[in-house]
Amino acid sequence: MTILIIKTIFLCAIAYLIGAIPTGVIISKKVFGFDIRTKGSGNMGSTNVMRVLGTKWGVVVQILDILKGVFPVLMLANVIGRNWDMFGEGSFLSLHILEIMVGLSAIVGHIFTCFAQFKGGKGINTALGMLLAIIPLETLSALVFFIIVVGISGYVSLASMIAISILPICFLIRHNCIDAIDGYLTLMYFILSIVVLVFIVHRSNIVRLIRKTENKIEKWQFLCKNNKKEKQ
Repeated sequence: MTILIIKTIFLCAIAYLIGAIPTGVIISKKVFGFDIRTKGSGNMGSTNVMRVLGTKWGVVVQILDILKGVFPVLMLANVIGRNWDMFGEGSFLSLHILEIMVGLSAIVGHIFTCFAQFKGGKGINTALGMLLAIIPLETLSALVFFIIVVGISGYVSLASMIAISILPICFLIRHNCIDAIDGYLTLMYFILSIVVLVFIVHRSNIVRLIRKTENKIEKWQFLCKNNKKEKQ
């Protein structure tokens, strides 16, 4: 049991360090010569990178941040966890539990990165990567809502919160109407914790949305183009 605990802590620590890689900060400093956290919203996430450095670099950061969530789940939990026989009889772990633990460790690493004075991003892309690795169907469904909300409003923060709120609903429907999911309760508790976390890290965005001072990316409002042309 002691060895198992040590292995679990080690994998979570590695996941934290992977999530803590400050991709936005690294790219802004190496390519542009300044810290992205000193510009725009002061966040190192892909949305702020897109606003300040352009869409190309924003997409690069977004992909890298998503991979920070995918890699711990697929490699640390599914590959190393299995090879180390961490899910055998008498273990306090299951595959889903270890996936959740390393995934959350990566998200915490992104939000509180030890490589950048513990001032990181909001963890949305890293959470997206983790969710794609664990529950891909539900996550892709939530992404559809994300695209629709961004296309209408231009608010990435609003789209993120609505999409993450759709996730447990999709999961509930799949389990009860399509096929029973192994480890359903464990995964549902995990999904609900992600929902709560997303709303917590977006609390300042919620205030700005209420005050109508939140930044939007107007060029992403592709579903409102016709309305804009009619107004002109």
